[in-house]
Amino acid sequence: MEFFMHTKNTTAAIARNKKARHLYHLADFTEAGIVLTGPEVKSLRAGQVNFRDSYVEFREDEAWLVGLHIAPYNNAGYVEQDPDRKRKLLLHAGEIRRAAAQVEQKGMTVIPVSLYFKRGRVKVEIALGKGKKLYDHRDDMKRRAEERDMEREVG
Repeated sequence: MEFFMHTKNTTAAIARNKKARHLYHLADFTEAGIVLTGPEVKSLRAGQVNFRDSYVEFREDEAWLVGLHIAPYNNAGYVEQDPDRKRKLLLHAGEIRRAAAQVEQKGMTVIPVSLYFKRGRVKVEIALGKGKKLYDHRDDMKRRAEERDMEREVG
């Protein structure tokens, strides 16, 4: 029976927030569970998700994922689906308090970086982010160009 065991422990990527690394300096990555409905999970399996303008909000000692768009699943039947509803994140109380304190004191934002399946459950990777300034974007572009030039010289 060990033949089937390897498939349960693997992680399968659903989607990545490509803009997150471009717009923010990211630090302190954390894995969180997310509360979803059945049709939302089916839609995620089909890759119907958009991270645009999504972030984590803290209210009453709970973490909520705001702005994550999961397209309605076509074969859901009569179930009414709100694609942009707030979704509760499953985190330990200490993790929520620590992240909420960083957001309030240092003016940081908690951003979803990726969604993936782990042991059959949907997980979201979140990170603390501080918005980049224009000169930070320029520095990144300059660094990437220098790295490309070094690769050309070597290879």
